[in-house]
Amino acid sequence: MSDHNDNNTDLSALEERVDELINTVNELKTENSSLKNQQENLVNERAILIEKTEHARSRIEAMITRLRAMETRS
Repeated sequence: MSDHNDNNTDLSALEERVDELINTVNELKTENSSLKNQQENLVNERAILIEKTEHARSRIEAMITRLRAMETRS
């Protein structure tokens, strides 16, 4: 009888541990999905910022060229 109770206790403990692991896996899946979305958003934001920086650089270079042209005419 004692062996039967020990087996039930072991089985219950194992079942509880499996449930905990299932919950952990589900939490990690949710977190992973959230992190993937966050990464995608950051990659898109980075691309936009790079594009804006390149546009600003082009405009500044054009201004510098015009200023130099004005200097040489003076």
